[in-house]
Amino acid sequence: MRALLLETFRLIVIGDSTVGKSCLIRRFTEGRFAQVSDPTVGVDFFSRLVEIEPGKRIKLQIWDTAGQERFRSITRAYYRNSVGGLLLFDITNRRSFQNVHEWLEETKVHVQPYQIVFVLVGHKCDLDTQRQVTRHEAEKLAAAYGMKYIETSARDAINVEKAFTDLTRDIYELVKRGEITIQEGWEGVKSGFVPNVVHSSEEVVKSERRCLC
Repeated sequence: MRALLLETFRLIVIGDSTVGKSCLIRRFTEGRFAQVSDPTVGVDFFSRLVEIEPGKRIKLQIWDTAGQERFRSITRAYYRNSVGGLLLFDITNRRSFQNVHEWLEETKVHVQPYQIVFVLVGHKCDLDTQRQVTRHEAEKLAAAYGMKYIETSARDAINVEKAFTDLTRDIYELVKRGEITIQEGWEGVKSGFVPNVVHSSEEVVKSERRCLC
């Protein structure tokens, strides 16, 4: 198998417990939907290659963090070495949306002296009839923080690929412009050899059960 010298971006996925972080990551990296998922304990690791433009592939190292308060001291240690992140809330759980500000403030404290490029993600959009957060107010909040907003569903594979690839492209553009650089002692962006393989998660799995991860 041919190997290429590629850039590696380390991403972190954060948000309240039960918003569906693990389900979203597994849909993206494994192309499947887990009907039942145990809560993440501490931090789990996943990876995948993505092609952001013809001939340009990026290896993503994705950290799946626990949302429970008792694990927050563990997950905080991973903020500093991440270049990008998805900040999830559940569109059917208003409290998870209200806690977005708290997550961003916590990240700001622990990421110094670096920065993280975030995308705000309204997850479980397949449950639109149970929606407690409107698209308009989520877009308004994202704009206030200078983030993009996207709605996803791990269950129905809606915008999962787009959420990760859009974030990757945004980071790549900042790298090209020199606004983000490889730095000694920082793991957010690295270069190395990886296999020339790309997978896609865009397949729809029908299920009547809700993601509880």
